[in-house]
Amino acid sequence: MPTSINPRPKVLLLIPHLGGGGAEQVTALLARNLSSAKYEVHLGLVTQSGVDSNPMPPSVCLHPLGAARVRFGIWPLLRLVWRLKPEVILSGMAHLNLLVLLLRPLFPRGTRVLVRQNGALASAQAFGDIRGYTRLLYRLLYRRADCVVCQTPAMALELARELRIPETRLAVLPNPVDVEAIRAEARAAPGHPAHWSGLDPRSGPHLLAVGRLSREKGFDLLLSALAIVRERFPTADLIIAGTGAEEAPLKAQCRQLGLESAVFFAGHVQRPAEYFRAASVFVLSSRHEGMPNAMLEAAAAGLPIVALPSSQGVVDLLGHEPGVWLAGEISSPALRNTLLAALASLQPYERFSHTFIQEFALDQAIQAYESILDTALAGSKLSQSATAD
Repeated sequence: MPTSINPRPKVLLLIPHLGGGGAEQVTALLARNLSSAKYEVHLGLVTQSGVDSNPMPPSVCLHPLGAARVRFGIWPLLRLVWRLKPEVILSGMAHLNLLVLLLRPLFPRGTRVLVRQNGALASAQAFGDIRGYTRLLYRLLYRRADCVVCQTPAMALELARELRIPETRLAVLPNPVDVEAIRAEARAAPGHPAHWSGLDPRSGPHLLAVGRLSREKGFDLLLSALAIVRERFPTADLIIAGTGAEEAPLKAQCRQLGLESAVFFAGHVQRPAEYFRAASVFVLSSRHEGMPNAMLEAAAAGLPIVALPSSQGVVDLLGHEPGVWLAGEISSPALRNTLLAALASLQPYERFSHTFIQEFALDQAIQAYESILDTALAGSKLSQSATAD
């Protein structure tokens, strides 16, 4: 006889920790907004030891696993999976995806595994951020996933071509963006945040960039570009919100370029929308990206966007859109010229509708993710029934 199926199946979402970058933010947003009537939602935090205050609704059960690094999370993760026996696991970050797929043969039979790919492989390899053996792991392990969630059609095509993943196991889903909440927070923010309030009111334009301080984010390209931009806009300044291993080299670069008084490193910012109202333009300087949430949130608030062509998905989304200035190549001179063109044509604090952001609106994105989960759950039920017969 078939076993009875939990009317509210368990869905285990996995990220390294709360409060991280875009990938962690997307998964946390899913945890908060997936239907608690349809699913029993669990959120596993592989490298987090505890939670001081629960940032999740009461319906979401948090599981801090306390591993020192993701790769050391093997036993805590296996214990969690066997204790919960979730019908579906959704892993939300590339290096965690590899661990989850490596362990999949050890999971309870019938467990469906979905992984969300948060970066483009080809561009990451071109800039030296993916080693040869890591690419081999992708090719070997990603085929174990029941579904690979991609952020853009270009990313799905790349995975099908490079990793030979069947197209039937690829899904393109929009990153969820709480458009209305971001707009409300941006409206409520002070016109001049503390970091800008000490400046001459006639200063600016104010540039804003958000992301991990690492090579792929291209902040070194932005600093080099800013030094030249200030020759035409001498009071232009920049806030970079984020933390990371490149902080010391970037600050040294600021000193070398004479930008100490023009660049503020804000550290980790939980809600970048606090900066949106006072910013003149948002800058995406990344060498490679999937579909950056920081840029989407800035677009939701209407900020003008200056961007490097960091992925085909970014180019497809932003190309020829009003209020967007897209560079022709990934280089500091290209970014400099694009910034100069944007700043020369913008009115102070000009904003744009950015209608493309609607496809990422929270309700629509959550509905798309629930559809994929429901498909995976249907496969899980079939597997469980076959095992019980």
